[in-house]
Amino acid sequence: MSGSARIGFLGAGKMASALARGWLRAGLITREHLLASDPFAPIRAAFSAETEVHCVAENCEVVAASEVLILAVKPQVMPALLVEIAPALQARHLLISIAAGISLRQLREGTTPTARIIRVMPNTPCLVGASASGFTAAPTATADDVALVERLLNAVGKAYQVPESLLDAITGLSGSGPAFVAVIIEALADGGVRVGLPREVAQTLAAQTVLGTAKMILDAGIHPALLKEMVSSPGGTTIAGLHALERGGVRAALMDTVEAATRRARELGGSS
Repeated sequence: MSGSARIGFLGAGKMASALARGWLRAGLITREHLLASDPFAPIRAAFSAETEVHCVAENCEVVAASEVLILAVKPQVMPALLVEIAPALQARHLLISIAAGISLRQLREGTTPTARIIRVMPNTPCLVGASASGFTAAPTATADDVALVERLLNAVGKAYQVPESLLDAITGLSGSGPAFVAVIIEALADGGVRVGLPREVAQTLAAQTVLGTAKMILDAGIHPALLKEMVSSPGGTTIAGLHALERGGVRAALMDTVEAATRRARELGGSS
């Protein structure tokens, strides 16, 4: 990242660690321009061990040293964090919230009406440069602020700027999605083990199949329905398996899964 702006993480959990490692790996920022805080010593130790970035106990120490503040606490903790840091915020600060469900209105009310705020929903594959993110900016955020967030997010995956009304849906789909896909991969691997494959082979084949299919959809622009048709021969193995999926209601279950996660994101922000 150009210039000498420092990025500070308020909250040093798994997502903060994944973003920090992703940005470091992408060469967007150096460790000297990163700082983090967390009240829990084990979390501070884990963050520092994974990123080699200094992590302190006091949030206001990070606020004083940084220009860009990543609000990376759990939604339930956000009100207390805003009360703590609001008196220390200055015009130079850009606030980037990654807390599910916490609206721009809530963030403004907890800080100041003029605070420059961008709300982001990333996901953990940012660690390997494959994040799927959405973000929305408050009217007070500048064009440079938006460009910075786009650069940070697109350096570790793909990002879309969307109306705030769609961020809870992005939370339900891609924010929570890695867990859903992990269950699918695990289930496919269990199926492979059931029909005789060694566990390691089955898991690798399942994960690689999901990766390759995703790349065909993204890189080659193949619609999922067409890809399905390409693999399904009349009377063959794939159509037999697809019949089992339909009989098990997998399609409806996945749709319900995204809807449930989206609904919970709205509940967390009190925006149902």
